[in-house]
Amino acid sequence: MGLLDRFRFSSLGRFLEKIFGRRHARIGIYGPPNVGKTTLANRIARDWSGEIIGSVSDIPHETRRARAKSNIRIENGNSSLTIDIVDTPGITTKVDFRDFLNYGMDEEEARRRAKEATEGVIEAIRWLDDVDGVLLVMDSTQDPFTQVNVTILGNLEARNLPVIIAANKIDLEEASPATLKTAFPQHPVVPISALTGHNMDMLYSKMIEHFGKKKRRRSK
Repeated sequence: MGLLDRFRFSSLGRFLEKIFGRRHARIGIYGPPNVGKTTLANRIARDWSGEIIGSVSDIPHETRRARAKSNIRIENGNSSLTIDIVDTPGITTKVDFRDFLNYGMDEEEARRRAKEATEGVIEAIRWLDDVDGVLLVMDSTQDPFTQVNVTILGNLEARNLPVIIAANKIDLEEASPATLKTAFPQHPVVPISALTGHNMDMLYSKMIEHFGKKKRRRSK
């Protein structure tokens, strides 16, 4: 394709996006540690590409560097959206190396892990400049009004980023996704189990609808 053809193609793409909405979006998966972000990222990637993005562990901050998978096409009936998924490190207000000692690590390894986790939080925040929307994963068995949840949501709203809250872990008996819906009525909340795949069709439908809208205008 020549330079002029590429220019025409990109101009046409921008015009169609303005009229009909976007057809390709970069989506960040955000949330505190151990809420199921990587499990959700793997579920999406496996459902539509047959592959996974990263390993899962019960140890907090297993994901300490952002991992991405591009050109995943999700569909719902006649609608579709191609997405790039970015699985980000867990965001927290404090990383203490002593927390890792409970998982059998020696002090040197625990300190290294804590340092990498802190760097991961910074990296996750930087990625907000390069995503078109966010899947915010929350644990539906826990109190939604944590400092981390409120801080993340406040940052996303300040940046005018489209958000879908994935109320995860509804396979657990103590889950209460209705509490999340009541807590954050300004955003769509979809109850899911990333582990079992329950309600993922509903999430895909909402992603196409919510993230497929025409390009957002970034706040100044």
